This record gives sequence, structure tokens and C-alpha cells, in this order.
Amino acid sequence: MKARIPGANNQGNMMKRIQQMQADMENVQQEVEATEFTASAGGGAVEVVVNGSHEIISIKIQPDVVDPEEIEMLEDLLIAALNESIKKANDAMEQGIERAKGGLSIPGLF
Repeated sequence: MKARIPGANNQGNMMKRIQQMQADMENVQQEVEATEFTASAGGGAVEVVVNGSHEIISIKIQPDVVDPEEIEMLEDLLIAALNESIKKANDAMEQGIERAKGGLSIPGLF
């Protein structure tokens, strides 16, 4: 007759859940890093696209907003659009991680 260790089955199940959660989180991270996030500022005057790795993919500026006397405004619009697109990428990563964790809370893990 085999000796049973109390809770051993639960620990094995917990380890499987943790391993699955880690795999899910890696998949989410890869998915978000491959996704592009677009944001605009100034009513569409400036549009910025970043990927989930926070790399700028493109910046589009409407020709009518390029005025040498309004360079500061253009710089502000770029900052606003960049920050918003990066925020979208961060939000997508956080939401994906939460889904991957499946309600499991492990101290020190995200």
C-alpha cells in the first residue's frame, strides 16, 4: 500500500496551473508585442502607431498643421499621441496578463 502525503495532489495540480499560467502569459506577451496600437491628437492632426514593445512604427502629420511658427504645438501633439499609443499597449498587456492568470494571485508574479 502506498503512503499518501496529505495535500500532494493539490500541490501537483497547483504546479500544473502555475505552469499553464506561465505559458498563457508568455503567449499574451508575444501577442501584445506583435500588435500595433494607434492614437491621435489634435483631432487627427497627428497620428502615432507603436507596437506592444513600445517601438514607434509610424508617425503621420497632416500637412495643414505644419507651420514653422507652431512647432511647439506640433511637438505637444506628438507627445500626446505617443503617450496615448504607449498607454494602449500597456493596457493591452495588463489585460492579457490578468486573463492569463485566471484569477490566481501569486505574490511577486506580476
